[in-house]
Amino acid sequence: MNLPLLTIVLALGWCAATDSFSLLNLVFGAVLAGVALFFVRDRMRGSSFAIRFIRVLALVWLFIRELALSAVRVSVLVLRPDMKAHLSPEIVAFPLHLKSDAEITLLANLITLTPGTLSVDVSEDRQTLYIHALRVTDKEALIVEIRNGFEKAVARAFR
Repeated sequence: MNLPLLTIVLALGWCAATDSFSLLNLVFGAVLAGVALFFVRDRMRGSSFAIRFIRVLALVWLFIRELALSAVRVSVLVLRPDMKAHLSPEIVAFPLHLKSDAEITLLANLITLTPGTLSVDVSEDRQTLYIHALRVTDKEALIVEIRNGFEKAVARAFR
């Protein structure tokens, strides 16, 4: 990938994120992008970088989609006059297939940032992630949903 072009794109992304397109902020974003790219330069060789980049974008898209869907589900649940009748909170033990600390941490954070779910703890042997959910009708369905959604996308983005 063309590093100067990527530096410019990242600098513009920085300006968009900070909502300031001043020359000083653009230069700061370019310096920040240059430093970040310096640390990941070994991983940016060849076509594997492009494939990983696409997989990371797919993970971001999945998170945004799940965030929106969960926000709607929780909003509908909370706005019901008989909300307590529809709540069935539980803590579910999710068996992890991910191995590295970074992968497990990212999965736990994605789950926590999604409305209606919260990562509570990881077992000491890093084999189980405990998840609290507001409405659990079928534990196995929740496990399958997370396994085929976030866990699969995290694994693809990191490997």
